[in-house]
Amino acid sequence: MSEPLAVLQPVEQLISAGGPVIVVLLGMSVLALTVTMAKLWQFASLELNQLQAVRHMLALHLEGDSTQALARARRCRNPAAAVLAQAIRGQCHHLPTAMVREEVERASHALVVSLRANLRLLEVTASLAPLLGLLGTVLGMIEAFQQIAQAENAINPSTLSGGIWEALLTTAAGLSVAIPVVAVLNWLEGRVEHFTHGLTDLTTRVFTTDLSQDLPKDQQYSLRQTPANHATVAVDQPSKVVS
Repeated sequence: MSEPLAVLQPVEQLISAGGPVIVVLLGMSVLALTVTMAKLWQFASLELNQLQAVRHMLALHLEGDSTQALARARRCRNPAAAVLAQAIRGQCHHLPTAMVREEVERASHALVVSLRANLRLLEVTASLAPLLGLLGTVLGMIEAFQQIAQAENAINPSTLSGGIWEALLTTAAGLSVAIPVVAVLNWLEGRVEHFTHGLTDLTTRVFTTDLSQDLPKDQQYSLRQTPANHATVAVDQPSKVVS
């Protein structure tokens, strides 16, 4: 029983010195850690980094083997495979291209929103933690100078330094919470952005396949491989997209 109490003793001392601001910062740190672990598990389970299998699935479809491409989509854990399969099925059933594109865009948007879920909590934590720490410091300094005013001429330097130390403690705690949260948030957002770009490229190549049929072979290859050309074709030649 003494060992767990010994572990908790520094936390109790921290709370006692920092006051309610420290309690709030500790709660925010626990929340941020929980969200981080949940997002890491989500990204790992969805295999967001594994887009190669989805690209191979697209290659099968472009080669005319849509059945095999859809079969691979059912076995792929990456959510981009499901969105791409939706576009392939629409083309296989000869649905209007505009309708299929709109549905694919809707599914892509919903997927990205789900990947960004709870990241706002990390943003709020990263923004508020330093401010709360500064608030705790200001309150602590006010209390320290109140003690000086009440003491009149009998000022104890140790009491004054102790009050200032406790006041600065909350600023250090706020920065200690905010700095790792900012780093984790930027990394998670980078993964979502990278996945979004890959998903956009894959779905665009499905809809621009028909546009390259009448071009020379070297231009067909450029159209299918260069992401910058995808956007140009989709914007400049909308009439050729609609079936």
